[in-house]
Amino acid sequence: MELLNRFWLFSEVIRPGLDILVLSILIYQVYQILVQTKAIQLVKGAFLIALVYVLAFFLKLDTLLWIMNGLVTVLVIIIAIVFQPELRNIFTRIGTGDWLRFSGRSNPVQIETVLNAVEILSGRRRGGLIVFTRRIGLKNIMDTGTRIGAELSSSLVLSIFGFDTPLHDGAIIIVNGKIAAAGCFLPLSEQSDIRRSFGTRHRAALGLAEETDAVVLVVSEETGAISLAYDANLYYDLSAKELRRSLKQLIELREDFVIEGDS
Repeated sequence: MELLNRFWLFSEVIRPGLDILVLSILIYQVYQILVQTKAIQLVKGAFLIALVYVLAFFLKLDTLLWIMNGLVTVLVIIIAIVFQPELRNIFTRIGTGDWLRFSGRSNPVQIETVLNAVEILSGRRRGGLIVFTRRIGLKNIMDTGTRIGAELSSSLVLSIFGFDTPLHDGAIIIVNGKIAAAGCFLPLSEQSDIRRSFGTRHRAALGLAEETDAVVLVVSEETGAISLAYDANLYYDLSAKELRRSLKQLIELREDFVIEGDS
């Protein structure tokens, strides 16, 4: 009898509650991914189309139903083409398991080292591009540059970007607190609606943020503005406080990162 009671408790109480809990977590994590990309616009558009379809169905608008049924396949293809970067970002994060991670720990030492150098570069109007990798590796980017292997420090970053050294035009890749490679190059964004005032540096930052889950810090040579690019979006001219808070939220303790100079 006690065994039956336990089975009834699990079947009628615990299992439905567990089912709802797991489903709620999955829905929340998928929503977090969508909010952090432009794919949230895709969801809003799909919801609007579904609403129109439901109204047409209940009001028996046969012509509208016939048109919408015929456009379903075409709409799927259009969505796949228009939202290709966002969909790729979503499936990449799902594939790496990043979507199941609630939070991470930041590395204040590395963040402060980079921010100290970046603030000086900004004041001197020296361009720079700093890419913090998260789950997706950047070995293909490292292979385009020169292997170095040096301890990370603000003075070393400044010596590379503050002067016209042979490596300042490329990317510096940092692995486990060391500069693993320099003179590397990043892919450029193909977005057509990006500001015309943005140069190669900002397009490179956005391009990498579109293809990977990296967090990219940009220093503008023209204005000295410091920006962040991640999840296929670029946030321009942030304050030091905003940068520090965002980096601590986005970067994990053992993250590798890349730095690219003038281009």
